[in-house]
Amino acid sequence: LVKSGINDPTSSPTWETLLQDNEWAKTTKLVAKPDQLIKRRGKAGLLAINKTFDECKAWITERMDKPWQVETVEGLLNTFLIEPFVPHAQEDEYYICIVSNREGEELLFWHEGGVDVGDVDAKALRLQVGLAETASAAKIDATLLVHVPQERRPKLASFLETLVRVYRDLHFVYMEINPIVVDAAGKITPLDLAAKIDETAAFLVQQKWGAQVDFPAPFGRAEFPEEAYVKAMDAKTGASLKLTILNVTGRVWTMVAGGGASVVYADTICDLGFAHELANYGEYSGAPNDEQTYNYARTILGLMCRTKRDDGKVLIIGGGIANFTDVAATFKGLIKAIKAFKDELLAGNVSIFVRRAGPNYQEGLKMMLALRDETGLTMKIFGPEQDAVAVCPLALGLVPLDSIPDFDPDAPLIHTVSKAAAPDAALVRPREFSGSPADFKAALTTMSTQQFTNETRCLVYGLQQRAVQGMLDFDFMCKRKRPSVAAMVYPFQGNHYVKFYWGTEETLIPVYTTIATACEKHRDASVMVNFASFRSVYETCMETFEQHAEQIKTVAIIAEGVPEAQTRALIATAEAKGVGIIGPATVGGIKPGCFRIGNTGGMLDNIVTSKLYRPGSVCYVSKSGGMSNELNNIISRNSNGVCEGVAIGGDRYPGSRFIDHLLRYNDNPDCKILVLLGEVGGTDEYDVVEALKTGRIAKPLVAWCIGTCASAFSFEVQFGHAGACARGFGETARDKNAALAAAGAIVPRSFAEFGKKINEVYTLLKERGEIPDVPEPEVPKVPMDYTWAKRLGMIRKPANFISTISDDRGEELKYSGMLISDVFSEDLGVGGVLSLLWFRKKLPPYATKFVEMILMVTADHGPAVSGAHNTIVSTRAGKDLVSSLVSGLLTIGPRFGGALDGAASMMTAATDKGMTAKDFVNECKKNNVLIMGIGHRIKSLENPDMRVVIIKDFAKKHFPKTPTLDFALGVEQVTTSKRSNLILNVDGCIAVCFVDLLRHCGAFTIEEADELIANGCLNGLFVLGRSIGFIGHYLDQKRLKQPLYRHPWDDISYIDDI
Repeated sequence: LVKSGINDPTSSPTWETLLQDNEWAKTTKLVAKPDQLIKRRGKAGLLAINKTFDECKAWITERMDKPWQVETVEGLLNTFLIEPFVPHAQEDEYYICIVSNREGEELLFWHEGGVDVGDVDAKALRLQVGLAETASAAKIDATLLVHVPQERRPKLASFLETLVRVYRDLHFVYMEINPIVVDAAGKITPLDLAAKIDETAAFLVQQKWGAQVDFPAPFGRAEFPEEAYVKAMDAKTGASLKLTILNVTGRVWTMVAGGGASVVYADTICDLGFAHELANYGEYSGAPNDEQTYNYARTILGLMCRTKRDDGKVLIIGGGIANFTDVAATFKGLIKAIKAFKDELLAGNVSIFVRRAGPNYQEGLKMMLALRDETGLTMKIFGPEQDAVAVCPLALGLVPLDSIPDFDPDAPLIHTVSKAAAPDAALVRPREFSGSPADFKAALTTMSTQQFTNETRCLVYGLQQRAVQGMLDFDFMCKRKRPSVAAMVYPFQGNHYVKFYWGTEETLIPVYTTIATACEKHRDASVMVNFASFRSVYETCMETFEQHAEQIKTVAIIAEGVPEAQTRALIATAEAKGVGIIGPATVGGIKPGCFRIGNTGGMLDNIVTSKLYRPGSVCYVSKSGGMSNELNNIISRNSNGVCEGVAIGGDRYPGSRFIDHLLRYNDNPDCKILVLLGEVGGTDEYDVVEALKTGRIAKPLVAWCIGTCASAFSFEVQFGHAGACARGFGETARDKNAALAAAGAIVPRSFAEFGKKINEVYTLLKERGEIPDVPEPEVPKVPMDYTWAKRLGMIRKPANFISTISDDRGEELKYSGMLISDVFSEDLGVGGVLSLLWFRKKLPPYATKFVEMILMVTADHGPAVSGAHNTIVSTRAGKDLVSSLVSGLLTIGPRFGGALDGAASMMTAATDKGMTAKDFVNECKKNNVLIMGIGHRIKSLENPDMRVVIIKDFAKKHFPKTPTLDFALGVEQVTTSKRSNLILNVDGCIAVCFVDLLRHCGAFTIEEADELIANGCLNGLFVLGRSIGFIGHYLDQKRLKQPLYRHPWDDISYIDDI
């Protein structure tokens, strides 16, 4: 592998070291070629064949770091391969390709390979290998190798059999080898290979792939460091963060929430003629936290502000209507980033356009209005009262800024059916079908015959209490007789109950540890909503399909990132067992008045404004979960509302497809209008085309495929959904839209006109009497949860507890307002942490060091003292650590450890009164009061206690003042004149020094310091320090395996006569 910098003698490797490490290259003829995801390198003049090492070096040097045109893309060549040249004849070259599809793998083989292989799609021999099948050498030989000389066929067939096995084992999704050489001796050598692996399978096969596997940017576009940064962030979070730089000097920048919505915004900008100015594609979704949103936003703002334009720039902050993401929470990080870049944004004449909706959007948009007032930035702010992309023409200057009013937080959001201009009667007219419904032969899944009712009940896998409460609130609004959630399954906490609200009352939902128990206890549950993670969802679904298929007829798989191989296996098993699938990577679905899956439809306010509590006449199917909620909004504003809607998920292989749901809707007499929101990638929309042509779908279908912007990009862009990437013929959004329109679907010119077309169809059907007038029911009222109402600022109540020392609610733990990361970065130590949590102050370093010294000198005083003794006896009685520790701590009091508080109190009072040491001693003697902190059984003036010396010297050296210590030392002079062991002992020294520390370190007033002493903090230090020793004694006794302690009888005086 030869990379940029090879010609720099100071870099490593150099040409010389490269040749030293690869001795074979000195004597072997070689091939040189770029290794940068370039296909058809031979036709592009990027192959050097049958060369010496020096010739390869010259050929590479001539091209290294130089721009090169490959078809329509120009990019820098900076990575090359040098490999052995394999001499062979043209007839030794073959072509092989493996492509994964829904049913398995398809092998394409042609007996003529190389640069002139031609249109292999048209002429290659094909072999489909089903998911449950193996590619046997015999079948490969008989099907694919018919034009290969007989003597070469056995080895080649065996090789291809092994290749398919390796392909599956390593989770490849595509592989093309052209040419693969088979010489007369039967030696097989792949000369050129292009392949793709499934990134989501990393948790399964990362070790087999190796640690060095990376996913480079396509040729023609070097990866920006910012893209790599966002990719790294995305890999470390459950949220989704994507960023692709399209034109770093472009004028139009976006920050869009949701995979589907991000494509819709890019489409609209391109459809409006600004593809050349679109600077980036990206999305953030899945409820990223404040810090993640901040880092994502500042990355985009940093790129945007890197260059200036005379005509200024625009930033579009958009998104569909979120289902579960707290909009205000994500805006916190965004607002923090905008504030940080305020000066650059003002200097660059940047205008910001916001359209956002979903949970807590009102608070989020209020925050944006306040930001506009605070910063003076040019900002226009909108909510769900405007269509998702209504801001785009405004931002691009195509309509006046004042043509759309800003979000008004005080205005009620009420959806009424739009009044469209008189629709064209030819829009919906009887169609002439090219066949009959019986001619429609698409492979359907079990989902095509499933129908949800107001009696449908489900099991929820995972302890998803918020989602379950949302489902129960929806049930109550729809006047269901009983909750749709029969039970939950959670393997980790034992069988128990969880309390939920049913309207204003409370109800209990059982939680079981196994699916089997839940199914056995709740025979009426026919749906499972599976919230298991991408790592475990395969096992839980397989268990359901294989053991409970007679009962569970529909499974919704919420997880994103399920490996494609596992998804295909799930689909095949489910179909064999007669179970329908919605997902993976879905938010679910909703049938107004009947049943709701998970978080579909969002918060209750959106359920009400989109009228999802009662059925309408329009059924939709979408890939995007976020855009499904936007469809709820669009449909409710342009018709009498939703009859049913499903988001099938954005993965390459959804468990059920568009056609499955559209046929369900077509067969539902309550449904009058069908809506399809497809997207770039895959071919599932063509089943819908065939259904339209044959008349199997007879109801009017309004359809649009997002991703039309892909044709405006010079390189392949992977959009927010895993399946949103055109890999083959007919997979572009433009191709699909054209095919749907030709088959009779009503296809708008852009997504911006989607709602208008729905309204025109609805108006025509109303005029024809096909949609009857139905009285609007009373809007149901469901009490808002206290937690959410408080977050919205609608209620308040006094707290049961108040805490001022720590806060674990944010992204990072705080001690008295200080981030835990700062505690470590500033190296505060245990003393610093104690000062924050006990005193709510960041004390100076000498003070925190002194606290640590106290803990060290009070940690232990041998096994004979009462506390240690009790701890040892309890330990030997078999008690646990906490019990043994507590038994020792309970001995701390006036006689054990109490000298600290007593010494502090006596010495401080005397010092404050201005007494002399002699007067103090005489007064204590007169009142027969023991002087606390004075006296030691062993130590004396001649044999000083080194602990006292260390503490006293440290205080004298570092403390600003030591009046209490000075007074205590004066007392010591008086007492030791009578007896040499009446010294200031360690308890007394700690006590008076600690008083001086609190009073004179500058952090407290005298009154505050005295209150802290009175509250017991000095005794707390003794408790904390001595706990270290007690735990040590506990561990020591355990280590020594000491038996139960029994006190010897000869150490007890037994007295009867008293």
